[in-house]
Amino acid sequence: MKTLFAEFTALPGHEERVSFLIQGLADKVRQEPGNVVFQPFTREDHPRRWFVFEQYADEAAFEAHINADYGAEFNAELAQHIVEEGSELTWLVEPSSPSPA
Repeated sequence: MKTLFAEFTALPGHEERVSFLIQGLADKVRQEPGNVVFQPFTREDHPRRWFVFEQYADEAAFEAHINADYGAEFNAELAQHIVEEGSELTWLVEPSSPSPA
């Protein structure tokens, strides 16, 4: 399983465009065969700050995701509407089971 979250901040006045873009991307990503979860959120205390939780079945599914043409198109347009140069990615792993004592 490949698990990550992406974060970015919409520029003031660009909130509606970013919302439109991310919802369009979500519709496409959720149709990818290896996508398990693609769920965008905004922070309650900072509505311009986006948090997107993503899970893919395996490395191959993630590679297919990042190589999709619509992802590159999304990122190119998103860059015009956010504070950062691109999404900030954080990779997650599940904790291993503790060994019995």
